[in-house]
Amino acid sequence: MPTFVYMTRCDGCGYCVDICPSDIMHIDKVTRRAYNIEPNMCWECYSCVKACPQDAIDVRGYADFAPLGHSVRVRRDEEKGVIAWRIKFRNGEKDMELLAPITTKPWGKHIPQLSAVPAPSQAMRDSQLLFNEPKYIRMDEGDLHTLESNGLVMKEGVYY
Repeated sequence: MPTFVYMTRCDGCGYCVDICPSDIMHIDKVTRRAYNIEPNMCWECYSCVKACPQDAIDVRGYADFAPLGHSVRVRRDEEKGVIAWRIKFRNGEKDMELLAPITTKPWGKHIPQLSAVPAPSQAMRDSQLLFNEPKYIRMDEGDLHTLESNGLVMKEGVYY
């Protein structure tokens, strides 16, 4: 479901605008508050919800995990390393908290230094490949590499 902004909580910091991949979060020029300009185009990635330091952005949950008349709060807790989805039912009796580990890098860290990357050559521009694609999938060395050829072993489970 698309996100929405509580105007009383929003301070207009712009984190949601910076992180939104579909470019639908904007800052109102008059009120200096964020708002979703096109809810139907929301990718439902909830990046804006997780990035908001004021907890001003919420979501409307799907009926398969929360019934009508509920509220869903999403909080990113850096200290515990989790994202908590708190679902409160409309009767007020049932309250659930779902936890998921944070698997992304901290906000504002590891910003790529693209100015230090050499510009693509004319041959790279004429190619059908994306910028730096051969380097990152290791095709620029003349052969397709596998886990085995690199001396790696696939491990079971998820590691954080």
